[in-house]
Amino acid sequence: MDQADKIAVLVPAYNEARTIERVVKGIKKTNPGADVVVINDGSSDETAALADAAGATVLSLPVNLGYGAALQTGYKYALMKGYDYTVQIDGDGQHDPNFIKELIGKLKQGADVVIGSRFLGVGDYENPAARQIGMMFFRFLIYLFIKRRITDPTSGFQALNREVVAFFAKSKQYPADFPDADIIILLHYAGFEVKEVPVVMYESETGKSMHSGLKPIYYIIKMLLSIFAVLFGSDKIVKVRNAS
Repeated sequence: MDQADKIAVLVPAYNEARTIERVVKGIKKTNPGADVVVINDGSSDETAALADAAGATVLSLPVNLGYGAALQTGYKYALMKGYDYTVQIDGDGQHDPNFIKELIGKLKQGADVVIGSRFLGVGDYENPAARQIGMMFFRFLIYLFIKRRITDPTSGFQALNREVVAFFAKSKQYPADFPDADIIILLHYAGFEVKEVPVVMYESETGKSMHSGLKPIYYIIKMLLSIFAVLFGSDKIVKVRNAS
């Protein structure tokens, strides 16, 4: 990784006191030139204090606004600070920060967004059956609308260039809760190039998931509505860099 690159690693976190310190230290150890920014999404535990003690910049939201809202807060911060590349990684220990260099390397080859996929032959991650069905459904929808095969549409391990960060920071359609298949479709219609690289992922150590319990039912309904909004909303535009 070029030491001249200005890199932010965003870590949205809600009640991640169990893992956040180790996550921050892991990022700093494997990517010493990057700035770690923890977006504390209204946690009621010691997430913010532990992240600060581990050396992260902490942005604390006054209440729990949701995963997507926390990410968009991070994008606005990264845009304001002028980072060259922005990486997002979950605070529950699921993502391996050793692969951050792989994601940024793909950005330098011309991609606008790089998704870390757990299904491209690295590691032995096993998805629960119910989650596999939902993922297959949204893979199909993505292919239907953009004619691209994305193997891991729900991966929160991503890297973005400066243009995409600016786009997300200003987008009125960026969701507060689940930025997944809808965002991939939105990126396509906005003219951005999305690529995937193989990464290792682990099961969440906290046992929390936005796709557990009855949440998948809400998730599917919400995602379908969000995709509809993307297809007909104001952010469905010609390629951003060519429109300016």
